[in-house]
Amino acid sequence: MSSYFIGYDLGSSSLKTALVAADTGEVVAVVKTPSEEMEILAPQAGWAEQDPERWWEYVCEGTREILCKTGIAKEAVRGLGIAYQMHGLVLLGADGNLVRPSIIWCDSRAVSTGERAAEELGEDQCRARLLNEPGNFTGSRLRWVQQHEPERFRQSQTMLLPGDYIAYRLTGKPQTTASGLSEGVLWDFSENQPAYWLLDHWGIPADLIPEIVPTFGLQATVSESAARATGLAEGTPVLYRAGDQPNNAFTLNVLEPGELAATAGTSGVLYGVTDQKRVQQLKRFNRFLHVNHASDHPRIGQLLCINGAGIAYRWLKGQMAAVSYEEMNDLAMKVPPGSEGVLCHPFGNGAERLFENRDPKAGFSGIDFNRHGRGHLCRAVLEGIAYSFRYGMEIMQADGIQFETIRAGNDNLFQASVFSTTLAALSGKPIERYQVTGAVGAARACMVPDTGLEAVRRQTARRDYLDTILPPPENKTLLEGYQMWKHELKNHLNR
Repeated sequence: MSSYFIGYDLGSSSLKTALVAADTGEVVAVVKTPSEEMEILAPQAGWAEQDPERWWEYVCEGTREILCKTGIAKEAVRGLGIAYQMHGLVLLGADGNLVRPSIIWCDSRAVSTGERAAEELGEDQCRARLLNEPGNFTGSRLRWVQQHEPERFRQSQTMLLPGDYIAYRLTGKPQTTASGLSEGVLWDFSENQPAYWLLDHWGIPADLIPEIVPTFGLQATVSESAARATGLAEGTPVLYRAGDQPNNAFTLNVLEPGELAATAGTSGVLYGVTDQKRVQQLKRFNRFLHVNHASDHPRIGQLLCINGAGIAYRWLKGQMAAVSYEEMNDLAMKVPPGSEGVLCHPFGNGAERLFENRDPKAGFSGIDFNRHGRGHLCRAVLEGIAYSFRYGMEIMQADGIQFETIRAGNDNLFQASVFSTTLAALSGKPIERYQVTGAVGAARACMVPDTGLEAVRRQTARRDYLDTILPPPENKTLLEGYQMWKHELKNHLNR
């Protein structure tokens, strides 16, 4: 009987579920749940929360749908892989139930909490041990709950990341990974263990951290109750979990220094890899344990995030009442490069690490009511997001991160020709596009324990390659537009 792996990719807008052949990694099917984008709750300005129970409902729905759609017997599923939105905080009580909604990645409430911690700890300790400032990440969010919701904190017995919660619902075992703790800035890179000293500094019990399991390999197995809910066989192993950006880099075969992955979904991300624990730029991008990190083989992911990316295009779609993104892309194509002077700064999705945790908000400039229309707005948003990527690349390159090729999946904004060609022009680098998603990568990661990382990498890279977008020979208009955008950005930030 043929066998298969299932991969889940939990984003903030949807959950993707993929089924791949266990021997080849060939994609059998991918489904997305829910059909509409998931709701992000904002009880106060700058807050962003989601109910993890909805995530679990979509895991159950997606699993049942993909098994029904393909006709695959549940016994043929040999393992599960999980990718997930990074930096979120999920708290469980003594009964294993949720204490509060999850504080997700684009929430800004813990900015000042992280800033105070950085001042108290000192730059040298942050640089040498955390490779980051505490920032607006999971650890700082846990501290925020301790300070501002003391009753909920007292009820909390376990802290999890979003992917840990999915694994917990599948297996009944609260667990996390070293890579996951590092994305929460709760990992001591010098001691190669959780940053217990940081928790002690905050007065947070160390036993909130659950069992630590490897990124690849047997973590736990599907429980009887989860089997009933999902349609999976009881005892199916969970073999992999990683944050969405390390997983996306793995999916695109970005595993070694000099390779760069780009993602343009709700947020925009540039993700490189280094073998050095050297930190120059402490404030504007972050370092996490990559999926292939080992103490004797260091691989550290360097992540620069732009919160305001695809969400800006989604916002415009709603304001225009556009039928589809394809309609918007067609409108944008009819406008010449540079959007005839219309500029967009797409920073309207919370505090931006890019700007040292400032929240500059989004803005348009250069609009002429007599000349510009919907197509100009569509193109200006796409170009503004590409300008943001170029701005981030300059920061990374100044920190010593070099790359020759950008790799991206053929999804989200990379399906928009205006965005892809603009980014190639601005970066001066070819963009290799691959027909693959994070859910497929999470499923294929289940192959690694038996097949080996390099074998999986070679096997899948050839199959997934789609095309390469080369920088155009003439890009003067876009480069001039970028310089104007940077000039306007200074004014925007100083308002």
